[in-house]
Amino acid sequence: MYYKYLALASLVILYSLMFIGGYLQASGQGLTCPQWPLCPSGILPSAEFLTEWIHRFIAATTGVLIVATAIGAWKTKGSHNKIRITGTLAGICAVAQIALGAIVINTKLHAVIVAIHNGVGILLFAMTLLTVLFAFRLARGPKIETSV
Repeated sequence: MYYKYLALASLVILYSLMFIGGYLQASGQGLTCPQWPLCPSGILPSAEFLTEWIHRFIAATTGVLIVATAIGAWKTKGSHNKIRITGTLAGICAVAQIALGAIVINTKLHAVIVAIHNGVGILLFAMTLLTVLFAFRLARGPKIETSV
């Protein structure tokens, strides 16, 4: 029952992560924090690293939620195969995104790596969205048609 809300929370926070990531990219702040995983100021950011630190913090939170959603897809009793497949693919994409985020920083925003990071982000969003749609649709149960 709670699984669909976990999936929905994952989708909402993922969307906010993508929004902040787009802002970082468009504003040229992608390397304001040139180290990974922590900024030079450590765990708590100074003002100059705040936006990128927020992006990384939300990314870590998103990763945990999406991996929890993937695990929940397998642990939830009566879970449909569609949810298991999309949830698992979302979990794989989330782990790949975190690794690609580190590579993006370590390669100083190499264009090809940034493009791959953005492409995997779109796949991650698609798989998470499908997981949510399947979870809410299947939670309602099958539609019973009656003919009169």
